[in-house]
Amino acid sequence: MIIHPIPPVYDKNSEILILGSFPSVKSREAAFFYGHPQNRFWKVLSTIYDDETPETTDDKRKFLLRNHVAVWDVIGSCDIVGSSDSSIKNVTVNDLNLILKSADIKEIYVNGKTAFKYYHKYTEALTGRQAICLPSTSPANAAWNIDRLVDAWKVIRTV
Repeated sequence: MIIHPIPPVYDKNSEILILGSFPSVKSREAAFFYGHPQNRFWKVLSTIYDDETPETTDDKRKFLLRNHVAVWDVIGSCDIVGSSDSSIKNVTVNDLNLILKSADIKEIYVNGKTAFKYYHKYTEALTGRQAICLPSTSPANAAWNIDRLVDAWKVIRTV
């Protein structure tokens, strides 16, 4: 059983919540979200917000808060082999009310189908809110190039 090691990023001004499934090995090593160098999350968001791509953990945290974006993951602990979403078992979920009660979250987005599956299965009933599924920024989602990802993810700016 691996317990999620990264605290959520949010403050009272956060307006959108982006949820992944569970941190990859690289993210757990970096102790921050989307830590794999090939993950396109930071490039996609910086393009959408017309901002510089943050490099350091501190810059990434400031970027999110400056743009009113909260980030966390659906899964709080699970059994997982490496970073393989298909190997996830024995799921417990994070309590999203921690964020939802302290920030005026207008929309919840999930980064990929795995996050959507677990959000829908375990969390939607707890929050009473639906999530919008966006294509995964993971390098494993090779069918989506950066331009297609940016186009699909632009919806987060309409909030």
